[in-house]
Amino acid sequence: MAALVALADAVLMVPTRFLAEIGVLARLLGEAVYWGLRPPYRTRLWIAAMDFVGVGSIFIVGLTGLFVGMVFGIQLVDGFKEFGAENQVGAVVGLALARELAPVFSALMVSSRAGSAITTELGSMRVSDQIDAMTTMAVNPIQYLVVPKVLAGLIMLPLLTMMFNLVGIVGAWIVCVQLLGLDSGIFIDKVRWFVDGDDILQGLLKAAVFGFAISLVACRHGFYATGGAAGVGQATNRAVVQSAVTILVLDYVLTTIIVGAG
Repeated sequence: MAALVALADAVLMVPTRFLAEIGVLARLLGEAVYWGLRPPYRTRLWIAAMDFVGVGSIFIVGLTGLFVGMVFGIQLVDGFKEFGAENQVGAVVGLALARELAPVFSALMVSSRAGSAITTELGSMRVSDQIDAMTTMAVNPIQYLVVPKVLAGLIMLPLLTMMFNLVGIVGAWIVCVQLLGLDSGIFIDKVRWFVDGDDILQGLLKAAVFGFAISLVACRHGFYATGGAAGVGQATNRAVVQSAVTILVLDYVLTTIIVGAG
């Protein structure tokens, strides 16, 4: 009997924990929306959060975009040479960046840099009782700490994705045209004619959802961290892993919805 109980616990543990995690995220989301709509509106905190999430991530996102574009360009030229379609490299690079690569890679970089920092910051405040002290001083910690960071992720990740698109195209152009000898006019013309506003909008929509999810997951793990300094480290690790998995799952879901609607 004891063995059956242990087996049942092991089988039910994963779905139970998953549902519990969804519940915690939903509660935090509801509180963030509620307190985000109520005054006072601390615009200084919002601007500081956007500076940290967006401006602080420009270098890593730009560097990633440059090399992703360069590597993708090399691979496409090498593969398309087999059936004489090198002239289509610009179109494929532009579409891939706009629809998938730019929002996904930008989100992964932001989650690694800003998301982990947010979790560490909030976790350190939690284990050192600073969040409880804010509540004692009649300052709502959700409104003061969580709302600015969630808004920053929602607003800044689409902007970083646009930068990723531009830098990625430049990187692919450098490799394909300057190093591998493709015609510059054809490369640019293919990008201009095959990448339209709907493709860019699709990537920006994904980026906004990713940014919102990254910030919410980071705030969740930091805000409810326990166990002292070791617990903060574990919460940061969980936040980074969960953010990466969330990005990939949401990418599939959003792509399915968009393709189905189109």
